[in-house]
Amino acid sequence: MGDYVDRGYYSVETVTLLVSLKVRYPQRITILRGNHESRQITQVYGFYDECLRKYGNANVWKTFTDLFDFFPLTALVESEIFCLHGGLSPSIETLDNIRNFDRVQEVPHEGPMCDLLWSDPDDRCGWGISPRGAGYTFGQDISEQFNHTNKLKLIARAHQLVMDGFNWAHEQKVVTIFSAPNYCYRCGNMASILEVDDSKGHTFIQFDPAPRRGEPDVTRRTPDYFL
Repeated sequence: MGDYVDRGYYSVETVTLLVSLKVRYPQRITILRGNHESRQITQVYGFYDECLRKYGNANVWKTFTDLFDFFPLTALVESEIFCLHGGLSPSIETLDNIRNFDRVQEVPHEGPMCDLLWSDPDDRCGWGISPRGAGYTFGQDISEQFNHTNKLKLIARAHQLVMDGFNWAHEQKVVTIFSAPNYCYRCGNMASILEVDDSKGHTFIQFDPAPRRGEPDVTRRTPDYFL
Protein backbone atom coordinates (compact mmCIF):
# COMPACT_ATOMS: atom_id res chain seq x y z
CA MET A 1 0.00 0.00 0.00
CA GLY A 2 2.78 2.41 -0.87
CA ASP A 3 5.94 4.02 0.49
CA TYR A 4 8.43 1.41 -0.66
CA VAL A 5 11.19 4.04 -0.80
CA ASP A 6 12.46 6.68 1.66
CA ARG A 7 12.04 4.23 4.56
CA GLY A 8 15.63 3.12 5.08
CA TYR A 9 19.02 2.65 3.50
CA TYR A 10 17.85 0.02 1.01
CA SER A 11 15.10 1.67 -0.99
CA VAL A 12 16.62 0.63 -4.32
CA GLU A 13 16.78 -3.03 -3.31
CA THR A 14 13.30 -2.98 -1.78
CA VAL A 15 11.48 -1.47 -4.74
CA THR A 16 13.51 -3.56 -7.21
CA LEU A 17 12.42 -6.74 -5.44
CA LEU A 18 8.76 -5.67 -5.39
CA VAL A 19 8.70 -4.77 -9.07
CA SER A 20 10.49 -8.04 -9.93
CA LEU A 21 7.91 -10.03 -8.01
CA LYS A 22 5.13 -8.15 -9.79
CA VAL A 23 6.65 -9.03 -13.15
CA ARG A 24 7.09 -12.67 -12.13
CA TYR A 25 3.63 -13.02 -10.53
CA PRO A 26 1.46 -10.34 -12.19
CA GLN A 27 -1.84 -11.83 -11.03
CA ARG A 28 -0.74 -12.43 -7.44
CA ILE A 29 0.80 -9.11 -6.45
CA THR A 30 -0.68 -5.61 -6.52
CA ILE A 31 1.60 -2.65 -5.81
CA LEU A 32 -0.24 0.51 -4.80
CA ARG A 33 1.27 3.97 -4.96
CA GLY A 34 2.10 5.92 -1.83
CA ASN A 35 2.80 9.60 -1.39
CA HIS A 36 6.54 8.81 -1.43
CA GLU A 37 6.33 7.27 -4.89
CA SER A 38 6.73 10.72 -6.40
CA ARG A 39 9.51 12.84 -7.79
CA GLN A 40 9.22 15.74 -5.37
CA ILE A 41 9.06 13.69 -2.16
CA THR A 42 11.89 11.31 -3.07
CA GLN A 43 14.20 14.26 -3.69
CA VAL A 44 13.70 15.34 -0.08
CA TYR A 45 13.45 12.10 1.92
CA GLY A 46 16.33 10.00 0.69
CA PHE A 47 15.63 7.89 -2.39
CA TYR A 48 17.21 10.37 -4.80
CA ASP A 49 20.33 10.67 -2.63
CA GLU A 50 20.54 6.89 -2.29
CA CYS A 51 20.48 6.44 -6.08
CA LEU A 52 23.26 9.02 -6.46
CA ARG A 53 25.33 7.38 -3.72
CA LYS A 54 25.00 3.87 -5.14
CA TYR A 55 25.09 4.57 -8.87
CA GLY A 56 26.72 7.98 -9.25
CA ASN A 57 23.88 9.43 -11.32
CA ALA A 58 20.13 9.98 -11.26
CA ASN A 59 19.22 7.50 -14.01
CA VAL A 60 17.98 4.81 -11.63
CA TRP A 61 15.94 7.38 -9.72
CA LYS A 62 14.40 8.67 -12.94
CA THR A 63 13.57 5.16 -14.14
CA PHE A 64 11.76 4.31 -10.93
CA THR A 65 9.93 7.61 -10.56
CA ASP A 66 8.72 7.33 -14.16
CA LEU A 67 7.48 3.84 -13.28
CA PHE A 68 5.73 5.10 -10.15
CA ASP A 69 3.35 7.10 -12.37
CA PHE A 70 1.83 3.79 -13.52
CA PHE A 71 1.23 2.31 -10.06
CA PRO A 72 -2.50 2.00 -9.24
CA LEU A 73 -3.80 4.20 -6.44
CA THR A 74 -6.35 1.86 -4.88
CA ALA A 75 -7.41 -1.79 -4.85
CA LEU A 76 -10.52 -3.71 -3.86
CA VAL A 77 -10.36 -7.06 -2.05
CA GLU A 78 -13.40 -9.32 -2.48
CA SER A 79 -15.52 -6.22 -3.23
CA GLU A 80 -15.46 -5.41 0.50
CA ILE A 81 -12.04 -4.11 1.55
CA PHE A 82 -10.95 -0.82 -0.01
CA CYS A 83 -7.15 -0.52 0.03
CA LEU A 84 -5.14 2.66 -0.49
CA HIS A 85 -2.18 4.49 0.95
CA GLY A 86 -3.67 7.58 2.59
CA GLY A 87 -7.37 8.19 2.90
CA LEU A 88 -10.58 9.62 1.54
CA SER A 89 -11.26 12.79 -0.42
CA PRO A 90 -14.18 15.25 -0.35
CA SER A 91 -14.04 15.09 -4.15
CA ILE A 92 -14.66 11.33 -4.25
CA GLU A 93 -18.00 9.77 -3.35
CA THR A 94 -17.88 6.51 -5.29
CA LEU A 95 -15.28 4.05 -6.51
CA ASP A 96 -16.25 4.96 -10.07
CA ASN A 97 -14.97 8.49 -9.38
CA ILE A 98 -11.53 6.96 -8.85
CA ARG A 99 -11.75 4.75 -11.92
CA ASN A 100 -12.55 7.73 -14.11
CA PHE A 101 -9.70 10.14 -13.43
CA ASP A 102 -6.23 10.17 -14.97
CA ARG A 103 -3.76 8.67 -12.49
CA VAL A 104 -0.72 8.34 -14.79
CA GLN A 105 1.05 11.50 -13.68
CA GLU A 106 3.20 12.96 -10.93
CA VAL A 107 1.24 13.28 -7.70
CA PRO A 108 -0.36 16.75 -7.74
CA HIS A 109 -0.20 19.12 -4.78
CA GLU A 110 -3.98 19.07 -4.33
CA GLY A 111 -7.10 17.40 -5.65
CA PRO A 112 -8.56 13.89 -5.36
CA MET A 113 -5.43 12.01 -6.40
CA CYS A 114 -3.39 13.89 -3.82
CA ASP A 115 -6.03 13.23 -1.16
CA LEU A 116 -5.97 9.46 -1.71
CA LEU A 117 -2.24 9.42 -0.93
CA TRP A 118 -2.13 12.01 1.88
CA SER A 119 -5.36 12.00 3.95
CA ASP A 120 -5.71 10.55 7.47
CA PRO A 121 -8.61 9.38 9.67
CA ASP A 122 -9.45 11.59 12.62
CA ASP A 123 -11.39 11.33 15.87
CA ARG A 124 -13.46 14.40 14.97
CA CYS A 125 -16.43 14.24 12.60
CA GLY A 126 -16.44 15.73 9.13
CA TRP A 127 -13.52 16.97 7.06
CA GLY A 128 -10.57 18.81 8.54
CA ILE A 129 -7.41 20.54 7.39
CA SER A 130 -4.50 18.12 7.43
CA PRO A 131 -1.43 19.14 9.45
CA ARG A 132 0.64 17.50 6.69
CA GLY A 133 -0.13 20.36 4.33
CA ALA A 134 -1.73 18.03 1.80
CA GLY A 135 -4.89 15.95 1.82
CA TYR A 136 -7.51 16.12 4.59
CA THR A 137 -8.49 14.52 7.86
CA PHE A 138 -11.81 12.68 7.85
CA GLY A 139 -14.07 11.58 10.67
CA GLN A 140 -16.05 8.44 11.35
CA ASP A 141 -19.16 9.88 9.71
CA ILE A 142 -17.21 10.29 6.46
CA SER A 143 -15.81 6.75 6.41
CA GLU A 144 -19.19 5.24 7.34
CA GLN A 145 -20.92 7.11 4.52
CA PHE A 146 -18.24 6.12 2.01
CA ASN A 147 -18.43 2.47 3.04
CA HIS A 148 -22.21 2.49 2.89
CA THR A 149 -22.34 4.17 -0.54
CA ASN A 150 -19.85 1.72 -2.01
CA LYS A 151 -21.03 -1.40 -0.15
CA LEU A 152 -17.69 -1.74 1.65
CA LYS A 153 -16.93 -3.22 5.05
CA LEU A 154 -13.43 -1.87 5.64
CA ILE A 155 -10.98 0.79 4.53
CA ALA A 156 -7.40 -0.50 4.85
CA ARG A 157 -4.65 2.10 4.59
CA ALA A 158 -1.07 2.84 5.63
CA HIS A 159 0.63 6.27 5.78
CA GLN A 160 0.82 6.70 9.57
CA LEU A 161 3.24 5.32 12.14
CA VAL A 162 1.39 3.15 14.69
CA MET A 163 3.41 1.54 17.44
CA ASP A 164 1.82 -1.92 17.27
CA GLY A 165 2.01 -2.04 13.48
CA PHE A 166 -1.76 -1.72 13.13
CA ASN A 167 -4.50 0.45 14.57
CA TRP A 168 -8.28 0.30 14.29
CA ALA A 169 -10.30 3.50 13.90
CA HIS A 170 -13.91 4.57 13.37
CA GLU A 171 -15.35 1.53 15.16
CA GLN A 172 -13.34 -0.83 12.98
CA LYS A 173 -14.48 0.74 9.73
CA VAL A 174 -10.87 1.87 9.08
CA VAL A 175 -7.57 0.16 9.84
CA THR A 176 -4.06 1.57 9.56
CA ILE A 177 -1.35 -0.96 8.72
CA PHE A 178 2.28 0.15 9.08
CA SER A 179 4.92 -2.27 7.80
CA ALA A 180 8.20 -0.45 8.54
CA PRO A 181 9.56 -1.68 11.91
CA ASN A 182 11.66 0.70 14.02
CA TYR A 183 10.74 3.53 11.67
CA CYS A 184 13.59 5.95 10.91
CA TYR A 185 15.88 3.55 12.82
CA ARG A 186 14.76 5.13 16.07
CA CYS A 187 10.98 4.90 16.68
CA GLY A 188 10.98 1.41 18.21
CA ASN A 189 7.65 0.45 16.67
CA MET A 190 6.55 -2.99 15.60
CA ALA A 191 5.29 -3.54 12.06
CA SER A 192 2.50 -5.70 10.72
CA ILE A 193 0.72 -7.09 7.71
CA LEU A 194 -2.98 -7.94 7.51
CA GLU A 195 -3.90 -11.45 6.43
CA VAL A 196 -7.45 -12.00 5.17
CA ASP A 197 -8.52 -15.65 5.13
CA ASP A 198 -11.02 -17.42 2.88
CA SER A 199 -13.83 -16.55 5.28
CA LYS A 200 -12.75 -12.88 5.19
CA GLY A 201 -11.50 -13.06 8.77
CA HIS A 202 -8.69 -10.68 9.76
CA THR A 203 -5.37 -11.65 11.33
CA PHE A 204 -2.52 -9.25 11.99
CA ILE A 205 1.00 -10.64 11.75
CA GLN A 206 3.38 -8.43 13.74
CA PHE A 207 7.14 -8.35 13.39
CA ASP A 208 10.22 -6.57 14.71
CA PRO A 209 13.20 -5.33 12.67
CA ALA A 210 15.57 -7.95 11.32
CA PRO A 211 18.85 -8.19 13.27
CA ARG A 212 21.61 -6.05 11.79
CA ARG A 213 24.71 -8.22 11.78
CA GLY A 214 27.86 -6.47 10.69
CA GLU A 215 26.22 -4.43 7.94
CA PRO A 216 28.29 -1.44 6.87
CA ASP A 217 25.40 0.93 7.57
CA VAL A 218 25.36 0.11 11.30
CA THR A 219 28.02 2.70 12.08
CA ARG A 220 26.82 5.25 9.54
CA ARG A 221 25.16 8.33 10.97
CA THR A 222 21.42 8.31 10.36
CA PRO A 223 20.75 10.89 7.60
CA ASP A 224 18.87 14.04 8.54
CA TYR A 225 15.95 13.12 6.31
CA PHE A 226 15.24 10.12 8.57
CA LEU A 227 15.07 12.43 11.58
